[in-house]
Amino acid sequence: MVGILLPVVVLIGFNTVSLYRQALQAADTAYDRTLLATAKSIGELLEISVSGKNGDGSPPQLLAKLSYSALEPFEADNRSRIYYRVSGFAGEMVSGFEDLPAWQGQLPNQGPYAALVTFYDAEFRGEPVRMAVLLQPVAGAGGQGMATIQVAETLELRRTLAHQILLETVWRQVLLVLVIGGVVIVVVQRATAPVRRLSKQLLERKEDDLSPVQAPDAPREWQPLVEATNQVVERLSHLLESQKRFVRDASHQLKTPLAVLKLQVQSARLGDVDAMQALAEIDQTVGRATQVANQMLALAKVEQLHQELEPLPTQDWAALTRDVALDLAPLIADHHLDFDIETEAAWVDSHAWALRELTRNLLHNAISHSPSGGSLHITLSKTDAWARLLIADTGPGISAAQQARLFLPFATGPGSQGSGLGLAICQGIVQSLGGKIALENRVHGAQMEGLNAIVDLPLSAAGPGRDPEVGAP
Repeated sequence: MVGILLPVVVLIGFNTVSLYRQALQAADTAYDRTLLATAKSIGELLEISVSGKNGDGSPPQLLAKLSYSALEPFEADNRSRIYYRVSGFAGEMVSGFEDLPAWQGQLPNQGPYAALVTFYDAEFRGEPVRMAVLLQPVAGAGGQGMATIQVAETLELRRTLAHQILLETVWRQVLLVLVIGGVVIVVVQRATAPVRRLSKQLLERKEDDLSPVQAPDAPREWQPLVEATNQVVERLSHLLESQKRFVRDASHQLKTPLAVLKLQVQSARLGDVDAMQALAEIDQTVGRATQVANQMLALAKVEQLHQELEPLPTQDWAALTRDVALDLAPLIADHHLDFDIETEAAWVDSHAWALRELTRNLLHNAISHSPSGGSLHITLSKTDAWARLLIADTGPGISAAQQARLFLPFATGPGSQGSGLGLAICQGIVQSLGGKIALENRVHGAQMEGLNAIVDLPLSAAGPGRDPEVGAP
């Protein structure tokens, strides 16, 4: 209301001052005609004396047969007073109010009337007056000359007229402001009624209600806000579901190793098994529980990666791959694998931990499923738009049944010792980075040679040597 009415009121204030000045100018224009008519009436009563008719050398004298009562018809309702002065051909006082200041000015080059007349504002006897000066030619038997007629009028009537015009306009403008205020209230109340209903609907929702907001009667201007709110609610719903799933899965996966650990500790305390054997079994159980906990935390971080809106840093995938291979070198040596690695610099947009987790899980799976004395080969190459990681092992490959549920959480194959989270973590990371992942059997003729784990990630536009105009398809 303030934002709308304040500019209107300020504009009306300026308009009022301008209107009052225009009203005074209009009143001057209207009543100046009366002053001119009064001056002309006085001019019609002027005569020239005939004292110099016989050539005695005396100049002609101007005579004015005029009394003040003759000006009363020109005084409007006795609310204004008129004063006059008639000056002779030589500027001498002829008739009227002697203390009325004589005119000393000049006529305008082009006036509004067909007469030698000018108008100006002055002050007489302590009051502001409007003055009209008429140069009236006078001719007679005694000669001819130019008389100066001054007529002054007080401003009561003019100001009264200007005030009336101003008041007539101002009350209409005040009425306009009131109408605008009323219309604003009605329109805003009607326009925001759906929003208030929507606010009430949201406040009355249950805490776990994350269904989309329904506001079919909301104004069109509010639809983008409703859609954005629904998108936020959808993200919150997905995040909450992920948290619930994480808690459910974590409790399920950790419950078994913790129960086993408790039995192993009880057996060791009762002396049912040898102490060193019990410690070895406990160490194995703790290791399995630790692996599950770490992978569950990694899976939770992958879910956060899906929700992240900030730009990702740029990483050299080749350097990280070589670091991971170096970390897993003892495990490769334990399996007596013929290992080689070939990489070239490939810059991708990702967090370092995500690339490490992706590479570590795939490489760890390949090591675990490769037979002792087998071979393991890692290749990291790139094209104009993509970086490709290929991990080729000599394991038994995957069956059709395993292929159908390959990337599901806690899906393990026969004889697997893992938690079944590694590939789910890898798929989540790859999807969050806009890439592709696949596991393909490597078959030569009818003989299974091993498994290829293939990951394609888009190259970063900000990487060294990368043309920013070339984007990932």
